[in-house]
Amino acid sequence: MNHIELLKSLSKETPSKIIYFVMDGVGGLPTPESELTELEAANTPNLDKLAYNSSLGLSIPIFPGITPGSGPGHLAIFGYDPLEHQIGRGALSAAGVGFQQGDDDIAARINFCTIDSNGNVTDRRAGRIATDICDNLCKKISETVKLDGVKFFIQAEKEHRAMVVFRGKGLSDKLTDTDPQKTGVPPKAVKAMEPEADKAAAVINDFLAKVKETLKEEHPANMMLLRGFASKPVIPQFQDVYKLNPLAVAVYPMYKGLAHLVGMNVLQGLNNLDDQMDALRKHWNDYDFFFVHFKYTDSRGEDGDFAKKVQMIEEADKYIPQLLDLNPDCLIVTGDHSTPAVMKSHSWHGVPFLLFSQYARRDKSEAFNESTCAKGSLGNFEAKYALSLAMAHAMKLEKFGA
Repeated sequence: MNHIELLKSLSKETPSKIIYFVMDGVGGLPTPESELTELEAANTPNLDKLAYNSSLGLSIPIFPGITPGSGPGHLAIFGYDPLEHQIGRGALSAAGVGFQQGDDDIAARINFCTIDSNGNVTDRRAGRIATDICDNLCKKISETVKLDGVKFFIQAEKEHRAMVVFRGKGLSDKLTDTDPQKTGVPPKAVKAMEPEADKAAAVINDFLAKVKETLKEEHPANMMLLRGFASKPVIPQFQDVYKLNPLAVAVYPMYKGLAHLVGMNVLQGLNNLDDQMDALRKHWNDYDFFFVHFKYTDSRGEDGDFAKKVQMIEEADKYIPQLLDLNPDCLIVTGDHSTPAVMKSHSWHGVPFLLFSQYARRDKSEAFNESTCAKGSLGNFEAKYALSLAMAHAMKLEKFGA
């Protein structure tokens, strides 16, 4: 029996309520100048006060030393083993914009990017173009690019991000990404990881060549990078496993997509934390699990902007009183992974984790940051156990055994 089977056998419906406040990529590393992480440098009076009355720890999204993507990182804190239940980034993007993947579809995540006259990538995110520009680029590609024997569907997500789905018989998702993950080099060609994917590789490389020609006069988004090729996923649903009635209160499409794939109800039309808090209050009586996602701690870390990430942490801190005013039976504050600004990327470092409940052991910590979490009573634990901790503290689990 794995832990999901165990939880399915022990979970029970109760009126108690759980909030997950996920500050994406919240974990960081100290700068050489200040010797402080972003959390340590930030002024977070609300989180620090909450930490005194909470249990703290560090969660490990995959296992030590492995850097997670956003998909595996979120799957883990939702209670799934990310090695057993893998969802490609493309499927998350497709679900995030409401696209229903079919059995003959493979989806990919798009980052519009900038290339120079030599074809080398100079900006992997094209300056984070506005969403309306991204939408216009998608429409231009849809109207211009034609493929033999394969249909494609392209749709903007947010800023420089979009999704594309290829539909045709005999397509496999066993493909390599085109994102080189660095600048100064050209995008990679798509390669088949198995012979059965040769057809898909040829189709997508043809697509990319035509996209390059279509976008050659555009700036700064004159090319695209593809990541996370994925067929239609199958995953156990929140309601079936955990007996929860869950609501996703997120802004970015990819996270709404992931929530949808695991069975959460997903709100649309939210633009910021003010909208999200209003939605929480409005729907508080209708659900018992609330996933509240804040993106900008991650994106500022990926930009390498330490000061901006600090600012985003401080912005998120302002909303903690509104979460507490709802009187949740369990409040989790954490991230899906760490994104240190000094690395400009996701990392393998443990993720700060806070659990507040009347049944939580109080660590009496003076602050919420990496150092205090490393000393917390929850210790270092696999993130896939985060949800069972939350459910236990909300009294949603039966006793195991006689």
